[in-house]
Amino acid sequence: MTSLMVLGCTSDAGKSWLVTALCRWYARQGVRVAPFKAQNMSNNARVVDGGEIGVAQWLQARAAGVEPDVRMNPVLLKPEADTQSQVVVSGLVDRELSATPWNERHDALWASMASAYDDLASEYDLIVLEGAGSPAEINLRDQVNNRMIEHADAAGLLMSDIDRGGSFAHLYGTWALVPDSTRERLHGFVLNRFRGDPSLLSPGPENLTQMTGMSCAGVIPMVDHDLPREEGASERSSAPVGAPRVAIPRFPFGSNLDEFHLLATAAAVRWVTSADAFGDLDSARDLIVLPGSKHVMADLDWMRERGIADGVLAAIDRGVRCVGVCGGAMMLGRSIDDPDGVEGARPTRREGLGVLDHTTVMGPTKTTTLTEVEAFGRRFAGYEIRHGQVTGESFVSDGRITATTVHGLFEHPEFVERMLGVEVEPVLERTFDLLADTVEQHLDTAWLRSLL
Repeated sequence: MTSLMVLGCTSDAGKSWLVTALCRWYARQGVRVAPFKAQNMSNNARVVDGGEIGVAQWLQARAAGVEPDVRMNPVLLKPEADTQSQVVVSGLVDRELSATPWNERHDALWASMASAYDDLASEYDLIVLEGAGSPAEINLRDQVNNRMIEHADAAGLLMSDIDRGGSFAHLYGTWALVPDSTRERLHGFVLNRFRGDPSLLSPGPENLTQMTGMSCAGVIPMVDHDLPREEGASERSSAPVGAPRVAIPRFPFGSNLDEFHLLATAAAVRWVTSADAFGDLDSARDLIVLPGSKHVMADLDWMRERGIADGVLAAIDRGVRCVGVCGGAMMLGRSIDDPDGVEGARPTRREGLGVLDHTTVMGPTKTTTLTEVEAFGRRFAGYEIRHGQVTGESFVSDGRITATTVHGLFEHPEFVERMLGVEVEPVLERTFDLLADTVEQHLDTAWLRSLL
């Protein structure tokens, strides 16, 4: 078994994108490959057998053509406040670790990370690991990058976003600051999101190779693709002119927002942070979606403070259709109760928007399950991931107001077509192939093959 690790000089350097591309590229070479990220931080998660993982690793597994597995992302941090996160270990919420101070968690988390990697590595030809942030954060005890690359004895690719500027400094500075055990495994560097003629970069790459020993593994141009962003709320709309409009409040603790990536190809999606975004919606064709939330009551308060809740209700009164998904569905009901303080330090209660009759009670046990619902005369697969127990059915619709506790319905082309009345084409498979084609054209594929 061999392993390759993609590290970044900064956050959002393109690590998740490249790991996804490499998983599909290696799979096309006939390699049994799996993704791995020791620890992720995201409120976008997917349910798999055994619990939940970050959506990036779910997508990477899909690109590799293998079943997503909790071992691919053994630790997932889900922010609930500026200084508080829910800790998910091996797919399940660990309430004790969630309440443990950060610097006291390391040993317990490392045991899960190392065990998951070792189990996964025993079943695949190649593991493509994704780092987190930067491996040169010298103020932190870094287990996700530096300890993991040594444990896996992985070949490292260091990635920089050249569109930000300062890439050679980022690459050299990162190489200089990482521990010796990481530096000796950094075999190459990648310049990502380059605009223009790559020949103009010379002699920069050659000089950097001379100074560090890292070879230039490739220069990747700006790529126009439909891979969902990991946080999901900045979907670019590729819908045609005149397409229906969909307004989605951008909750501070919005979750699973990536599930609307297909919707953005069929509708002009607007992420809403103010009350004036609903006045021009057409009751005959447009739509409001209240998405999932990691902190339902806090996000409901945010909507009310900004006047967004009133804007939603006024649009509904005009006949504009509204869909609530999971946390959004809870908000549409009469009340939300949290007797155990699941979403805060003490029991609390909120009145809902009151457009539907159901009620919600938060509980300490988290539901994470794959499921199906019936809608528009057929069954759609999805998943549930929530603490709240909602009275009534998992999918309720009167044609104007729809509430469902099930995520993933908007990823079915037929569901989107029924909601909006426009045709939709799936995008993920062709996107995976586009990313793999980019690897073939712009990276050192001879070196990638040599790892095998």
